[in-house]
Amino acid sequence: MGVAATEQPRVAFYTLGCKLNFSETSTLARSLVQEGYTKVDFESEAEVYVINTCSVTENADKRFKAIAKTAHETNPNAYIIAVGCYAQLKPEELAAVEGVDMVLGAKEKFGLSTYLKTLLQTPKLDGSGQVHACEIEQTDTFVSSYAIGERTRAFLKVQDGCDYTCTYCTIPLARGISRSAPLTQLLDQAKEIADQNIKEIVLTGVNIGDYGKGEFGNKKHDHTFLELINALDRVEGISRLRISSIEPNLLSDAIIDFVATSAHFVPHFHIPLQSGSDDLLKLMRRRYMSTLYKQRVKHIKTVMPNACIGVDVIVGFPGETEAHFIETYQFLVELDISYLHVFTYSERENTLAADMSGSVPVEVRKKRSKMLRTLSAKKKRLFYEEMLHAKYTVLFEGEIRDGYAEGFTENYLRVRTPWNPELANKLVDVYLDRIDEEGFARGYFLH
Repeated sequence: MGVAATEQPRVAFYTLGCKLNFSETSTLARSLVQEGYTKVDFESEAEVYVINTCSVTENADKRFKAIAKTAHETNPNAYIIAVGCYAQLKPEELAAVEGVDMVLGAKEKFGLSTYLKTLLQTPKLDGSGQVHACEIEQTDTFVSSYAIGERTRAFLKVQDGCDYTCTYCTIPLARGISRSAPLTQLLDQAKEIADQNIKEIVLTGVNIGDYGKGEFGNKKHDHTFLELINALDRVEGISRLRISSIEPNLLSDAIIDFVATSAHFVPHFHIPLQSGSDDLLKLMRRRYMSTLYKQRVKHIKTVMPNACIGVDVIVGFPGETEAHFIETYQFLVELDISYLHVFTYSERENTLAADMSGSVPVEVRKKRSKMLRTLSAKKKRLFYEEMLHAKYTVLFEGEIRDGYAEGFTENYLRVRTPWNPELANKLVDVYLDRIDEEGFARGYFLH
């Protein structure tokens, strides 16, 4: 049976993956609410479940099936729709998962409302779901999005797609060419966010430093990423702006210097490295060598000594010998960084790396990953210790966690204090003087 036209179907959303996915899920949800649908928590019973998928790692693929199973068990009569990167890469595979009724690709997901209206008039059938996913080459328009996951912070999508050809990555196959929004549109959205009393905006995208390419991948906007952040810095009502992740070859000294002197951009950078070995960077087809990366970190720390710097690293890439790994490990030991995001390499279909020789045994990959995660914990602890005995501004979140209020300083130190509802969505000056047993920075308020 379909859903009667007079009813207001309940729709639940689940997001896997990155901040960009969260911004798009939030936009899809808002559009359905505006049309009369009722948004409910994913754990609740709903008539429709929408799962925004990720395919950066093999684990994300597996998680989709578990989440779809949960939705199907909650309401066996509900319609389940898959969107996102995995939906574009493996639409038939997702459509075959029990309970899944429709799969929408990278372009089609933004027509969710139209597809859903048709689906709700269709009896729910056993067997494979409908597939609507065009070839990725046809995904060439930019659709703006922003997410408000909590009252304190919003994720603003400024760019989508990628023109790079890194040998391990499926993102260009899942999201298409690099494209971005006109500057005026992003400024309008930033003002919308500010009007909702949200204190921080995080800029998201696939390759945000490539901002400026127009709707069809053409250089028609005539604005660079540096011009974008200059303009956003002047939007009234936003206390903080944060850059989510930016390629080292696109993170120019001019961008770093601007952040150092800007009114609202915070001293926090996340810069993908992937390997400290130039041999592997070449095999990965990265667009820089380790020397450039080191220069970027040094310049950041010169102009912003208290800056937090996060790093992405891949371990177990094909051809990574013990010597290559030790080279990466030592490179990171000597680098003045704050934490690592460690990814254990997994073979992805239709990537050049999947066919490369020199596969690293899975157990070796796990061992190397564990070593780098341990190093990350040491780096983070050292960074926190070095930042103590100073004043910071903490943006506290509105959720109570084990009796505490939590928030982040401008340079991404996670702080907690006994719960006080009056702190929610407030910027408070705090003098940090210690680290507690769970690794949170602690201190006292300055009035």
